[in-house]
Amino acid sequence: MKKPLFIILAVILTVALLFSGYQVWRYFAAEQETAEQFDGLTGQIEEPPSIPIPETPGEPPPTTPEWTVYDQYGVLFEQNPDMIGWIKIDGTTIDYPVMQTPDRPDFYLKRNFEKQYSDYGVPYAAEDCSIDPQSDNITIFSHHMQSGKMFGALESYKDEAFYREHPIINFDTRAGSGTYEIIAVFKVSPADFQYNEFIGAADEAAFDEYVRRCTALSFYDTGVTAVYGDKLISLSTCEYSRQDNRLVVVARKVTGVPARPVVWGKEEQRSERAFAHKGKTSDTQFVTTKGGAPDG
Repeated sequence: MKKPLFIILAVILTVALLFSGYQVWRYFAAEQETAEQFDGLTGQIEEPPSIPIPETPGEPPPTTPEWTVYDQYGVLFEQNPDMIGWIKIDGTTIDYPVMQTPDRPDFYLKRNFEKQYSDYGVPYAAEDCSIDPQSDNITIFSHHMQSGKMFGALESYKDEAFYREHPIINFDTRAGSGTYEIIAVFKVSPADFQYNEFIGAADEAAFDEYVRRCTALSFYDTGVTAVYGDKLISLSTCEYSRQDNRLVVVARKVTGVPARPVVWGKEEQRSERAFAHKGKTSDTQFVTTKGGAPDG
């Protein structure tokens, strides 16, 4: 009796090991395939032409045709009309197209650029946001991969030293190029603070309230804020220190006008964090999206 039992256990163990090995192979194969797909897209981006140096000292440089986002990303825009832009953060793996499907929310959560199934998906904007005219806030979602790919790279922004070295986000859209400076980095449950529902402010007080809550929840004081009229982007991904948490990076579009600083006292920061943790909501009204933040 012992020998047949031993054989059965050995078979079960072998099958379990083979299955585990297959799952590991599948994970790394999918990651490699995804990386190659994104590399292929990046390779189709055109770089702006260099400006010739005048041959004669003092001679003005020759005029060059205006360079637009369509010159740079036109091939990709034609390949997939769902692409609304491209996001890149130097010093991270974030260098991806950004999609939007207003009639099919979360379509790219589990689909690649070619609209085929993918565990990695493609970063995408909330369905009710607008790039032209630009909404007060555009929320962009993507998965938090443990390898650091997709928006898993945002985990580095929990470290203030990393933020100090990488405070800029580049987000180009069909409407034009955009440079953004980070104003806040925080983790929160969408049930406690509906950051993902903010698209446009009903008035200046509503905008200021949204910025106030983001900066109060921030891991650290960036020294940067936003004022009414500024355009924001909010990068959102899963955060695993608490069930249903999200890690959010909020940034303002640089317009050449420095924003006024906001100084937070420790007591005010603590009360705001407690306020968000209890799930209370503000009386200030936002123009909002439908539904909640997707799982990352």
